[in-house]
Amino acid sequence: MTALTAPAGDGAAVRSGFAVHRAPDALAAYEDGWRELAAATPGASYFGTPDWVLAAWEDLGAAAARHAETAVWTAPDGTVEAVLPLLRTRGRLHPRIPLPVRHWTLLGLADAADHGVLLAAAHRRDAVRAHLRARTRNAALWLPALDPEADTALLPAGCRLLARETCPRLAVGGGRQAGSAGFRRLMRRRTRQLEADGVTFRWVPPEAMTAGVFDTVAHLHRVRREHLGTPSGFDLSRRDFHVRLMARAAPGRGPAAMLAERGGEPVGAVYGFLWGDTFAYYNGGWDPAFARLSLGTVLLDRTITATADEAGARHFDFLRGGEAYKYASFGADDRFDEQWLLPRGPSARLAGAILRTAKSRKERR
Repeated sequence: MTALTAPAGDGAAVRSGFAVHRAPDALAAYEDGWRELAAATPGASYFGTPDWVLAAWEDLGAAAARHAETAVWTAPDGTVEAVLPLLRTRGRLHPRIPLPVRHWTLLGLADAADHGVLLAAAHRRDAVRAHLRARTRNAALWLPALDPEADTALLPAGCRLLARETCPRLAVGGGRQAGSAGFRRLMRRRTRQLEADGVTFRWVPPEAMTAGVFDTVAHLHRVRREHLGTPSGFDLSRRDFHVRLMARAAPGRGPAAMLAERGGEPVGAVYGFLWGDTFAYYNGGWDPAFARLSLGTVLLDRTITATADEAGARHFDFLRGGEAYKYASFGADDRFDEQWLLPRGPSARLAGAILRTAKSRKERR
């Protein structure tokens, strides 16, 4: 395993061994080591870093926050060797199943996050497995989006794989170009047409992100969804959460955006997160007046180029959803997150049975 760095400062500030923390500010001294552990763990993403998890914890209401905790295992020198953030909650396991279930889950995984993993160095695996089993014994364990590389051997006995969620991914950089030769010609033509109409494009890296940029993204997303007549939960109600993500950002890590502007006014935006060699496309929107010039597609294409050329990304993650454009236009490859459930109690068992039935019907189509 890659050598990890102990927290800076007085070594006595971080106890070796094991501790469970029940407030996000208690984890400040572990954040750098947590990020290094995540970077060394196969399948780990931005959604498993302290940036995301602690922001999600801070964004919980006081009542919900009392049921969140994070266990940390450290070496004698303070090196972070395992982290297990958990949340006990009650809610639906699927929007179409109106049956609330009391359950444990990974903290932050409920915030429209994909690619969950369990972070543990090899010699801490037994301890993490035992702690997870003991801590979740009084309720169901629901993991709606585990990365396919996650170490599922750490899950308690009885956990069942219920379904897989499509999360397409595109290899970028190294001279690669997204899409077919015909698609590349179309993008060049549409880009020239947009530029002739006064549209310019601007990459906003994590260190330059502001609350104002997020406001722009949320506004354009709302404009597009209203035009389509489809609802969305991505709006200014989550502004504080995303501002917290920006506060923990650094060059090459955190929220970033591609903006399309005309006459100094934003007309399109793509928003996502940089982590390691990956940009995760989270959301976006654009003025429907530019639909005839394929502004949304050009925005994504420009974002793919910028994340590779300016941020050094090697993967563009479209996150959940098997929309046709991800494959037909950009040539993404299939990748699947996994839904796991340890059903405890009649509500959880019934919800699990419904989810398994839905999976079987989908597979037979």
